[in-house]
Amino acid sequence: MNKKIATQLLYWHKNSNKRVMPWKEEKDPYKIWISEIILQQTRVEQGLAYYNKFIQIYPNINKLAAAKDEDVFKLWEGLGYYNRCKNLLFTAREITKNCKGIFPEKYNDILKLKGIGKYTAAAIASFAYNLPYAVVDGNVFRVLSRIYGVDKAIDSTEGKKYFEQLAQELLAKDKPALYNQAIMDFGAIICKPKLPDCNFCIFKKYCKAYNQNLVSILPVKSKKTSTQLRWFYYFIFSYKNQVLIKKRTEKDIWQNLFEFYLIESTVEEKLSSKNLKTKLNFLFNDMSYEINSITTTQQQKLTHRIIKGKFIELILSKKIEIENYFWINKGDIQQYSFPKFINTFLKTKN
Repeated sequence: MNKKIATQLLYWHKNSNKRVMPWKEEKDPYKIWISEIILQQTRVEQGLAYYNKFIQIYPNINKLAAAKDEDVFKLWEGLGYYNRCKNLLFTAREITKNCKGIFPEKYNDILKLKGIGKYTAAAIASFAYNLPYAVVDGNVFRVLSRIYGVDKAIDSTEGKKYFEQLAQELLAKDKPALYNQAIMDFGAIICKPKLPDCNFCIFKKYCKAYNQNLVSILPVKSKKTSTQLRWFYYFIFSYKNQVLIKKRTEKDIWQNLFEFYLIESTVEEKLSSKNLKTKLNFLFNDMSYEINSITTTQQQKLTHRIIKGKFIELILSKKIEIENYFWINKGDIQQYSFPKFINTFLKTKN
C-alpha cells in the first residue's frame, strides 16, 4: 500500500495538481528557506505578496545579512511572529560569516541553523538538493492520519515520532522533492481541514477515515491551550510635531517593534477625565496636557492571546522625558515598525 500511495501521489501531482506558487520547483536554498519561514504561521494567500517583495529587496543571503534590522522588520510588518524575522537575520549573518554566504547542503547542518526545525530542514534538503527527507507539516499530518486512520495525537511526542517515521517510509526516495510537494499540495487542495473533496480523492477506496466516517475527527490533537486576555492602554504623548515612542526589547510579543507609552492591565480600566488625571499625576508629577481623543476598545487576536485596549491621545504643553522612550517627528512615523494593533489605529489617522 505504501508504494501505491507514493505512485498515485506523483501521478496526481503530474496530471492534476494545478496549484501555482512562485517557490515551487525552486532550487535556490535561500529562496526556499525564505518561503518556508514566511509560511510557518501565515496563510499562502497572505504570505505570497510578502515573499515576492522580500525576494525583490533581498534577492540573496548576503543582501539580507547586510540589511539593517529596522528595514527588515519594517518589511515583515503585518506578518506577526516576529521571532521568525529575528532568526532570519541571525541565520543569514551566520551563513555569510561562517560559510562564505553558501547555504549548507547537508540535512544535519541545515537543522543546526537557528529558527530551522525538522520540517524546514527537510523542505530545504529535499527541494534544493533532492535529498531523501520527508516533510511533515499540517497537510501531511492530515493526509496520513486520514488515509491510515491513525488517532495518535499529532501534537504529542509519540504522535509526531509516529508520523515522521510513516512519512519517511512513504517517501519516494528517488523523487523526494516531487513527492514532498505532491503530498503537501494534496493536503491543501483535496484533503482540506474542513470540507475535504473526498469525492475527488484518489485514495477514497482505501482511506480509513472516509470509509469509517472519521474524516471530521482526524487528525487528533490532545492539547487545548488557554487564551490569555491582556489590556493595553497606549498613551500617545504629542508635543508640537513630535510623538513619544520606544522599542519593545523584552522577551514578549512584538519584540523589536515600536510602540507608544504603554500601561498594561489584567482588567479593563475606566478612562474618565478624572481617572486619567489621577493616574497621570501619579506617574508624571502634575503633567500639563489636553485630551485630544480616546478611542473605543480595540481588539486583536493572537495565538493563545487576545489583546484589547484603547489609544489615548494627549497634547502636552511641555515635553517630558521617560527612560527608554524617545521623540520622533510625526512625519517619520512610517519609518518605524509597529505591531498590527497599533498600525490599525494609525491607519485611522491618515
